[in-house]
Amino acid sequence: MRRMLAGMAIVIMSGACAAAPDATLLAKAEQHKAPALALLQKLVDIDSGTFSAKGLDDVGAIAAAELTRLGARVETFPATPALSKNLVATLDGKGKGRILLIAHMDTVFGDGTARAHPFRIEGKRAYGPGIMDDKGGIVIGVHALAVLREQGFDDFKRITVLLNTNEETGSHGTRALLERLAKQHDVVFNLEPGRPADGLVVSRKGSGDIELAVRGKASHAGVAPKQGVNAALEAAHQLVQLSRLGDEAKQTTVSWTVIKGGERSNVIPDRASAQADVRVMQPEEFDRVERDMRRIAASQLVPEAKVEIALKRSFPPMPPSSTTDALARAASSIYAELGRKLTLESSGGAADSSLAFAAGVPTIDGLGIVGGGIHTAEEYAEVDSIAPRIYLLARLIRQFGKDPQLPR
Repeated sequence: MRRMLAGMAIVIMSGACAAAPDATLLAKAEQHKAPALALLQKLVDIDSGTFSAKGLDDVGAIAAAELTRLGARVETFPATPALSKNLVATLDGKGKGRILLIAHMDTVFGDGTARAHPFRIEGKRAYGPGIMDDKGGIVIGVHALAVLREQGFDDFKRITVLLNTNEETGSHGTRALLERLAKQHDVVFNLEPGRPADGLVVSRKGSGDIELAVRGKASHAGVAPKQGVNAALEAAHQLVQLSRLGDEAKQTTVSWTVIKGGERSNVIPDRASAQADVRVMQPEEFDRVERDMRRIAASQLVPEAKVEIALKRSFPPMPPSSTTDALARAASSIYAELGRKLTLESSGGAADSSLAFAAGVPTIDGLGIVGGGIHTAEEYAEVDSIAPRIYLLARLIRQFGKDPQLPR
């Protein structure tokens, strides 16, 4: 199987010899479409940005109630330094496989967004803030477990659900918990949104931020400009020369996204700052970027300015892997039962799957609801993807619950 990276998709064709779907499971998945939409609306109409403690508490309470009804033991864990509490729900069975499901409750949207853009359905799409990233993932997870419970399925050793409060800002308040849980399981299914082409994510870039701070000296821009040390000018110089840090051949990108400096046009600014988004596919590229940025930053246009620069690493990359390929083959075979095709994609976005993968546990991503417009006011979910995605996740849980060994 050949994978094309950098956003290119591989289409896994459903073969003529694909197995027939589990008719009972599929019927139950279809029956859960309406209640899944109702739960999705309830979650979407709550503002739960990473910095909204009340919203995260409210989403967590709803999710906890749903999982408790399924017989799960629900616990909460501090998310310090982030807000609210991480939620962990555990179901124990009689089989062998230990499965960890991961989703996140936080969104990138601020308070007031849900009121300005409430849940709505237009045609075959449902809209609302965070509807696919990642409230749709929570919904798919809850209802996949619900249909399995209705079938009396207990042929697994343990199923754990982790709902994170701070994924959108790097999971710094969940990282240790996630890594510990991942190592206690045989496989991890991350419920990040399915790609618009009805795909899964088999590799992700790692993420980080460069923080640049420049200090100078203020002075009157008209009366005594030469007595000042222009921090904004030095910052601009640094951004231009540091813009070459990326490496297209290695899929490393360094994008300067925020710059601040000065408050009045007649004052030489004494402070300036800038931030860059860093994405890498190869772990060693973090080291290379950090090494090169310090070397380049040593060359100043304004010698009297003081330049400070630091690389803050967030998610590690989730590179291509044979173990992920094995999970992808299993998922593709299941989806083919429905006469559907999965695309397997690489994403420049970072996610919790990278932390689970880095912990040495077979991981696959993108098992949530299918949608698009991620992180925008027009974020949407494909309504007709709900039942197939419930079916896909439920079948994967059933397969790896019975036998946690990866297929060859």
